[in-house]
Amino acid sequence: MFLVINKEKIQTYIVSILTVAVLIGIASIKPIETIETASTTKLLPIYNVETDEKKIAFTMNCAWNDSDIDKILETLEKNQVKITFFIVGEWADKYPEAVKKIYEAGHEIGSHSNTHPHVNNISEEKNLEEIQLSINKIEKITGEKTKLYRTPYGEYNNKVIKVAQEKGYYPIQWNLDTLDYKDLTGEEMWNRIKDKLSNGSIILSHNGTKNTASSLDMLIKNIKEKGYEIVKVSELIYTENYTIDNNGTQKKIQ
Repeated sequence: MFLVINKEKIQTYIVSILTVAVLIGIASIKPIETIETASTTKLLPIYNVETDEKKIAFTMNCAWNDSDIDKILETLEKNQVKITFFIVGEWADKYPEAVKKIYEAGHEIGSHSNTHPHVNNISEEKNLEEIQLSINKIEKITGEKTKLYRTPYGEYNNKVIKVAQEKGYYPIQWNLDTLDYKDLTGEEMWNRIKDKLSNGSIILSHNGTKNTASSLDMLIKNIKEKGYEIVKVSELIYTENYTIDNNGTQKKIQ
């Protein structure tokens, strides 16, 4: 009997010790999980802006040719609208006069990288070089240094966003895409965005496409008819005291 009782006690002790060990193990794991979650927080560019004002930013990427720039600038002038052009450094090399015309017409110019690479596949050093080389080229033509940056192909990861933000640049995405580079007609472009327009939207378009230049007048007039003012990106975004939520919406910290 004495031996049986001791065995039962020993079993009880073992169970107790194992239970305590498991609890200690769980307690030690939780902080690690929290740290891992925090370290993998996704950094985002600005897709759109939370604002009570009926303002939207119209943006145009320049990476191909300059054949339609004069017509685009003429249309913007006729409609008394200023927009933001995101220019690739190599495009500025090829078409410095076009860059100069854009700037002298009062439009805003941001960087769209220097060579339009897939930025997720290059190092932090190369990412920074892509931004700074393009900005330097733009500054040489315009005399003005930009703080706006749009990644090529709309690609990004934490590395890409971190490099830009740490140097004081504002990574700018978009929440409305005309898909003009797919040769959509003006009507098709408008149908894509008309029901999604809202305060703080950022619209993407491109020069050098089949229908953008010829459709721009209609798009601008339709946007205005909905009561929106078209502004430059720098007139829409917050440059300090802001957060960016999980959807890429920039919000002012009150």
